[in-house]
Amino acid sequence: MKRTPMELAALASAAVPALALTGVAGSPDDAADFDSALLVDDAGKQWRVRSPKHVEASMRLETELLVLRAFVPAVRAELPFALPYVAGTVRQGELCTFVYSHLPGSTRDIDELAALGKDLAADIGRTMAAVHALPQSLVNNADLPSYTANEFRQRKLNELDQAATTGKIPATLLRRWEHALEDVGLWRFSPTVVHGDLHEDNMLVSGNRISAVSGWTDLRIGDPADDFAWLIAADNTAFTDAIHEAYVAARPDAVDPHLIRRAALSAEFALAQWLVRGLAAQNAVMIAEAEEMLSTLEADILEQAAALAAEAESAPQEYESAGISASNPPSAGKTAAGTRVGTKAEAKVSVLPISVPSGEPGGLYAAGDEAPADQDSGAAGAAPAESGKATASTQQDPTSLSVAGEVSTPVPAAVPEEAAGSDATPTGAGEPGPATTAIPLTEGTAPDAKKETRPAR
Repeated sequence: MKRTPMELAALASAAVPALALTGVAGSPDDAADFDSALLVDDAGKQWRVRSPKHVEASMRLETELLVLRAFVPAVRAELPFALPYVAGTVRQGELCTFVYSHLPGSTRDIDELAALGKDLAADIGRTMAAVHALPQSLVNNADLPSYTANEFRQRKLNELDQAATTGKIPATLLRRWEHALEDVGLWRFSPTVVHGDLHEDNMLVSGNRISAVSGWTDLRIGDPADDFAWLIAADNTAFTDAIHEAYVAARPDAVDPHLIRRAALSAEFALAQWLVRGLAAQNAVMIAEAEEMLSTLEADILEQAAALAAEAESAPQEYESAGISASNPPSAGKTAAGTRVGTKAEAKVSVLPISVPSGEPGGLYAAGDEAPADQDSGAAGAAPAESGKATASTQQDPTSLSVAGEVSTPVPAAVPEEAAGSDATPTGAGEPGPATTAIPLTEGTAPDAKKETRPAR
């Protein structure tokens, strides 16, 4: 049952009896899990109330309470942004409603964030780096989920198998995601603390700074790329690039060249997860939304594949006329980084295949090479951070994705120019983001690429 803002205000008054409320307004949130409202008291201070719609959502809020208590004053003082405090709670049966203290700033949608310029984009990057630099003991001491790189990849494979059993995932997408997940080279990352539900509705802005971060219900140790998934919906590559560059500059460890590609996979796969949740809840609206977005994504990928095939057919004549051997055509990495190969009203697709031959400075370990082990996490080590000149890799069928060579570390592997639109809220623990963008998740196929063999479905 959906609660109105006035009903939420009444619950907040029960949770914090001293509140003298003078105003109330709805607040964006994960619509499948929570009802939310912003409250204003007689002193002009703002408060936020979140009321769960089911038991699992209530448990997430109670987990967030443990997380916020783990942020002791010494940890909070090191962060460049404010964190909420839980001002009070009220229980109704199995569900517990939470009231959070005032946080400075206001939320903006993703287009507004992009329009505010590079200074804000850089601060978002530094904010994300600060989250990922949090001590892992904070998560472990709260007994929250923790995954090594291989455990995280295996978990995604299991979720893919579950999604496939619905019979509602297009075969094109199943193949695309399975190839990306079985490509072990893509999953060589060092696990970090991950916010888990990071998107524009959980970041408050004051001027050109991120003043506060909320929504800590899904804190864990895992793939830092998950916190970048919401950016796949941005239609401003300069905005995404500025965030990623600031993030890389603020991180003390080696650069992860495949981070943006895994973020794209996370954004796409959220549609399958939304479908599975809708089926489990027998929610016809969620199911219809998921099927529509999956269909749009499949169409984008097939359109991209057709455009690449047509480009390949016309390439020999163009190369011969230019005096270039047709057997060694230049790739999109040399001609136009981010070439748009498919344009629809709902989505614009960009491709940025950049690779470095094995052994060149700045290259990621080739799929057939062994990366050094990360002793702390048990995951394969990250690539060296030295800069190297990128050479072009051969274009490929975007429906079948695997690694060829390496990616130049100073450059994001692939960033979409514009993502598909939907009324769904951004990717997080609740709803999937509006990203139905078809971009390569990994590079072209190498003859010696290490692939994990799995039985056919």
